[in-house]
Formats: sequence, structure tokens, C-alpha cells
Amino acid sequence: MYIYVRDKESHLKAVVIYEPGTASMDTIMATFPRHKVIVDEFAARGEIIGIGAFAGGREGSMGIFKDRAAAEAFIAKDPFVLEGLVSKYKILDWSDTMLPG
Repeated sequence: MYIYVRDKESHLKAVVIYEPGTASMDTIMATFPRHKVIVDEFAARGEIIGIGAFAGGREGSMGIFKDRAAAEAFIAKDPFVLEGLVSKYKILDWSDTMLPG
């Protein structure tokens, strides 16, 4: 196994896991355009690395952010969270040290 070790603190990212609430698909889709605006803002600033749903959203979703501050700022603005479409979320600090790059 090859493990590339680098300065862990400078490469610590944040992973956000959303658990789905009980909102209807109509409600989710009506909210999605406003959620997408936030995603695009964070992507344009390089603060979000990847984001997407599990099983079409039925099993939640995940986002990878450049750091915890970006993850917290995203959650504070995301209409999916603010309007209760997410039943709960968690932020995990992630040390991206397995591959060079």
C-alpha cells in the first residue's frame, strides 16, 4: 500500500453529510434552484470540491469543502437546511493524505 504523507493541517478538508427529511420531492425540487445558487457561489470561490446526493437523494447527500469554515458557511446559507428539508447534518474533518496531488 502506498501512503503519501504531507502536512495534515494544511490539507484538512471538511465533509458534510446530510440526512434526508420527510419533504416531498415537489418541495425539494421547488427549493433546489436556490440551493444550486449557493453551490455555484461556493464553487466559484473554490470552497467546494464536490457535492452530490446518494441514491437520488433518498439516502442523503454529501459535500466536500476546502475547510471547516467553508462547510459551516455553506450550511448557514443552504435553504435545504434553513427550511427543514434536511433532518440532520454533520461536519467531519477529513485528512486527505492518501494520494499525492
